[in-house]
Amino acid sequence: MTSTADAAAPLSTRGAAVAFGARTLWSGLDLDVEPGEFLAVLGPNGAGKSTFLRAVLGEQSLSAGTMSVVGRPPGRGNRAIGYVPQQKTLNAATPLRARDLVALGIDGDRFWLRPRGRADRARVDEALSAVGATAYADAPIGLLSGGEQQRVRIAQALVGDPSLLLCDEPLLSLDLRHQRAVSSMIDRRRREHGTAVVFVTHEINPVLDLVDRVLYIAGGRHRLGTPAEVLTSSSLTDLYRTPVDVFTVRGRIVVVGTPDHPVEAGRGHDHSSHPDATVEHR
Repeated sequence: MTSTADAAAPLSTRGAAVAFGARTLWSGLDLDVEPGEFLAVLGPNGAGKSTFLRAVLGEQSLSAGTMSVVGRPPGRGNRAIGYVPQQKTLNAATPLRARDLVALGIDGDRFWLRPRGRADRARVDEALSAVGATAYADAPIGLLSGGEQQRVRIAQALVGDPSLLLCDEPLLSLDLRHQRAVSSMIDRRRREHGTAVVFVTHEINPVLDLVDRVLYIAGGRHRLGTPAEVLTSSSLTDLYRTPVDVFTVRGRIVVVGTPDHPVEAGRGHDHSSHPDATVEHR
């Protein structure tokens, strides 16, 4: 997809880079994410996928280049953005009901919460209905299953009618049925409302049929294009600078190869050294 103007794109970057000390996560990124586009962000652990989202959210400064979110620089509390964070198990004693969590998507970025009127309550009900969560709208969020909680998080991200939806590993820890349900909800939103989707994932196969383009980050470099252009042996071999084989097995993409990757600076975790579960690999 090609942007007619930077301001028209929900997300646009020019020469964007993020580095921690001597280590560059990604650089020279020129990108326009168009309304209704589904962009999958792939790469090994520590490559900078979540850092990319933090940059869009205004939580991580660029080391070089520019970034525009719906025509303005990234910043905290941007209501044009809906955000689905990585799934975390909520304590069963959490007092919030499902509808309370969704309502935070309307004004949770403020230092104070105004009384919610009929219009706000209707928006919350509509968002819950859109993700099939009406039946447990008044249930304590901590008592819901992982799949139910994820539906509610998506409703929270959508209740503000965002132009850009950021999803950070939204399928993690979900079974196949819930993966399909969550993917379908996100796809329906972008098709019906023109919401651009940036979808960080380790496993592209559940959403492969939905993806318009792939941004693959590895070793301080990146590849951007359609899945057919990026997820090939030649493309990933060039990106990783080591032989990587890509196969299609019964409709699933399988990557074979084990290049080394350093730990992302400042993260403090022991990350995998594989091309990771961006696609099924062996």
